[in-house]
Amino acid sequence: MTAAPGIPPLKAAIPNPQSKIIYLAGPTGVGKTALAVALAEQLDAEIVGADAFQIYAGLPLLTAQPTPKEHSRVPHHLVGCVPVTEAFDAQRYADQARPLIDEILTRGRMALVVGGTGLYFRALIDGLAPTPPPDASLRAELNALDLPDLIARLRAADPSAPVQVDLQNKRRVTRAIEIVEGSARPLAEFRKTPPSSACGLLLTRERKELHERIAANVRAMFEQGVVEEVRALADSLGPTASRAIGVREIQALLRGEMSRAACEEAIVIATRQYAKRQLTWFRHQTTFQPLDLTGPPHPSLAVESALRALREFDVS
Repeated sequence: MTAAPGIPPLKAAIPNPQSKIIYLAGPTGVGKTALAVALAEQLDAEIVGADAFQIYAGLPLLTAQPTPKEHSRVPHHLVGCVPVTEAFDAQRYADQARPLIDEILTRGRMALVVGGTGLYFRALIDGLAPTPPPDASLRAELNALDLPDLIARLRAADPSAPVQVDLQNKRRVTRAIEIVEGSARPLAEFRKTPPSSACGLLLTRERKELHERIAANVRAMFEQGVVEEVRALADSLGPTASRAIGVREIQALLRGEMSRAACEEAIVIATRQYAKRQLTWFRHQTTFQPLDLTGPPHPSLAVESALRALREFDVS
């Protein structure tokens, strides 16, 4: 491993030389992949993905997976490896990520966990609180209700629950009802895990710049052929992959229900909303050190800033 000019050596760069796992989180469009690859090269690390949709094979454009060139620079794990037909969740992610990380450490390298799915980070770092298993009859009953009725039912069962749930996501509202009604306990009792003190960075950008990057990324994926990518897999997308941002909008485009311009704009808006939720989650649920990437710094300076932030991270 050769450090770039001006970048401190590895042992001075991380807060605890015994810590071999570093977490890199942030909203979609913030620039996680580019920084992760450059940082992994400096730390002699391998990257372990922590993204609920990048984990799927066949959707590299839609989910903004690392490019083949980036894969060639640094080994990546849990990226583009799960068939789109399969359901996937945070517990299954943690079950697969832990042995991969152990293997990386055994080979004397560091593990850099990179992504934007908060529950994947929680499952890996702290584990998930046990919740009541889904009940088939209750699930069928809830699936027959529309979203406003589900929200009303959740509020009746646990008045404090709605503020803890993404009320635009019918699946999450349904699951919250299952937990509350199945346990007869408030939803908050299953979310008492304190913010983790794991060694990590939360990447941010000034809001206007992040929105501009998201819009540029959406334009680029259309220019690169994302519509054909979705068309090729439209009949095989499983229950998890089908929730990726852009799938519903592009399928509407393919059915002639939406123009390309309207489709792009709808995806930009949905992505911005998702990025806001991601930032809120990581700020409240972790103690990751914030790192503002606003502006166009030279890549080596961004890496130096990341290493400096990690050195200042309090893991005591």
